[in-house]
Amino acid sequence: MTDTYSVPLKTLVKEFNLEVTYASTDFDAIRITVEDVARPGLQLAGYFDHYEPMRLQVMGNVEMSYVDKLQPKERGAIFDRLFSYKFPALLIARDIPPHAECLQMAQKHNVTVLRTKEATSTIVSTIITYLKAALAPRITRHGVLVEVYGEGILLIGDSGIGKSETAIELIKRGHRLVADDAVEIRRIGDTLTGTAPELIRHYLEVRGIGVVDIQKLFGMSGVKSATQIDLVIQFERWQDEKFYDRLGLDEAHTQIMGVPIPLLTIPVSAGRNLAGIVELAVMNNRQKKYGINSAREFVEQIDSHIDHQAAQEKNR
Repeated sequence: MTDTYSVPLKTLVKEFNLEVTYASTDFDAIRITVEDVARPGLQLAGYFDHYEPMRLQVMGNVEMSYVDKLQPKERGAIFDRLFSYKFPALLIARDIPPHAECLQMAQKHNVTVLRTKEATSTIVSTIITYLKAALAPRITRHGVLVEVYGEGILLIGDSGIGKSETAIELIKRGHRLVADDAVEIRRIGDTLTGTAPELIRHYLEVRGIGVVDIQKLFGMSGVKSATQIDLVIQFERWQDEKFYDRLGLDEAHTQIMGVPIPLLTIPVSAGRNLAGIVELAVMNNRQKKYGINSAREFVEQIDSHIDHQAAQEKNR
């Protein structure tokens, strides 16, 4: 089950170095709950059908030049109606100073007014990108998330099966740790991004040794703050009576927050080099992305060889 998240307006102000021209009395309590922002062009012309007041409102050169041409009384009436909808804040781009009527009505309706030096399109796109990540639905899964050859690999399985030990070996081979034990997964569009909760970031637990700080042991090259999840590998204890696919033709997937992710099940037994197997699985998965499937090519070669042998036997 996913929750609804929000971003404090003051966090947005700090993140994008916005100037607070007028702070409402509830400034510290204001939170952004939707990822989109709006440019109130039609609203300045008086059209408020389908207006979404939960969005951050951004006015750029176009909107401000339109308001410039109006008489002060008309300008005041427009801002009076606009601010009456009590949206989170009005952000004015390109460092354009707000009109006196704008500040007057902002104070009347207690709505924050912000300003930025950035171009309108730049600030709009960067804020939307930031909000998409900050407000994305998320869940927490037990496992280890590592980046191997640029691919995000989520290792799952029973406790004590060897996930953390495999991660240590992968880090020693030059790969990077993202999260151990608890992986926070966010869905942004049709992609899943994994990270570690702030409290346990860069830490990894190895039974018999305890908790170690990977960043201090291996340096910044051994860790990464977040990565897209491209493959899920499930470790399970080897069962002699169970049939395991030896060709690799079966392509399984698992659903995480409605997004299908390739799933590999790796049986674990004494003597298996799990780190090497993970590296091989990653390279094979990357090949499949480019349309290269070694298992299918192998089967096709075998079938072709059998057909050729059968044809020769027939012609004898």
